[in-house]
Amino acid sequence: MSDTPQSRFKDTLLIVVGQAFEAAEYTLMDRPVQHAAGQFRFIKSLDDGSYRLIDYQLLSYTDTEWSAGMPSRFKVTLIRSDDANPRKASARLQRDLSALVVDDFGVDILPSAKHWWSFRSVEDLGKALAEAGHLVIGYGIPWLAGDLTP
Repeated sequence: MSDTPQSRFKDTLLIVVGQAFEAAEYTLMDRPVQHAAGQFRFIKSLDDGSYRLIDYQLLSYTDTEWSAGMPSRFKVTLIRSDDANPRKASARLQRDLSALVVDDFGVDILPSAKHWWSFRSVEDLGKALAEAGHLVIGYGIPWLAGDLTP
């Protein structure tokens, strides 16, 4: 893959959370077009035919005359669905990770329930992905499984 902000995000994402997500039986879907657009989806299919999804949405900024100095950012969305494509699902429950942690569980570890993790360098990205990854492991995956309720 070419050296783009999206490919660097994907590589860093897999380094930081890949093993933990794999251990929880979540697999990064191979969707090159979506990856090029900054969308990365981990999926877990259950025996009952339902799916659990962890979506990362990247907004990557490069310095131009209009956006000089703006950090790139990402958010994480959690989805329970009866279809691998949640847009086609007849039953779907979706929640941003930050809203789940801040609003639903009342943990003030993030600045707001509408939080996007921002970064300017690969080092910053690694730290942001680690912070979000800890919250996905601690709150998101148990919530997706139905083991942890607010």
